[in-house]
Amino acid sequence: MALIHTNFFSEALGMCAAVDVILPQASNRLIGMETAGGAEKHPVLWLLHGASDNHTIWQRRTSIERYVAPLGLAVVMPNVHLSGYTDMAHGGKYFTYIADELPTLMRRFFPLSEKREDNFIAGLSMGGAGCMKIGLARPGNYAAIGCLSAGAMNHVPRDTDTDPAHPANQDPRWAAMFHRMFDGRTLEGSEEDVYGNVARLAKDGGPFPRIYHACGKDDFLLAPAHYTRDVFQAIPGNPFDYTYVEDEGAHTWEYWDAHIQDFLRFIRPKTGESA
Repeated sequence: MALIHTNFFSEALGMCAAVDVILPQASNRLIGMETAGGAEKHPVLWLLHGASDNHTIWQRRTSIERYVAPLGLAVVMPNVHLSGYTDMAHGGKYFTYIADELPTLMRRFFPLSEKREDNFIAGLSMGGAGCMKIGLARPGNYAAIGCLSAGAMNHVPRDTDTDPAHPANQDPRWAAMFHRMFDGRTLEGSEEDVYGNVARLAKDGGPFPRIYHACGKDDFLLAPAHYTRDVFQAIPGNPFDYTYVEDEGAHTWEYWDAHIQDFLRFIRPKTGESA
């Protein structure tokens, strides 16, 4: 496997950006790790970080390179700061950057497949909400979505003034972050409207990315995860092949390390065919 640190200028952000990329490299001499590769263009996992982290965190907290090596799967890990993967009210256009600009740039730089069946998006916490948003706004681009320890986020809940448990009322830094993202605006009716996009896809007959959604029983984001679960489980016929897992665990890297491997098993038939 090749690990490549890339720095380039983003037109969407108007600034330089950093992305780490893992590329498949087949080898029969590498000790202690099975590898696969050889595809002219690699299938790819777009892997998103959470609010306290950056593009290096999946490598530092998990063995993601080792997990994808036998699948022949590339991994693209971008940095979005505290953006919520949104076109911020006061900040950069991070939704546009991740949803539209980044795939185009990465495919210019690296041999990554543009086929829908070869593309998957996943993330944890803020990145879990982000992959739901991006995957469902661009459903023709992704075969599957992996949301860990999050629910879809359309806006700051309307009960923030009265709910003492809401993060914005627990820590002024959260309130400031939500202000920078939204400044009170709702995403309803925009292309970032997760639930609006779900309803539209259900009405139009797709395309439907498969969805793997996992949250620990002791996770502080369990309530929004339940709301998102209920939305998908109410759709007749389960067209998204929506799979919800709620098991022991909290908002921790032990949980995410285990469940990113579950997501890779969830998509493995496709990556196996593509690798």
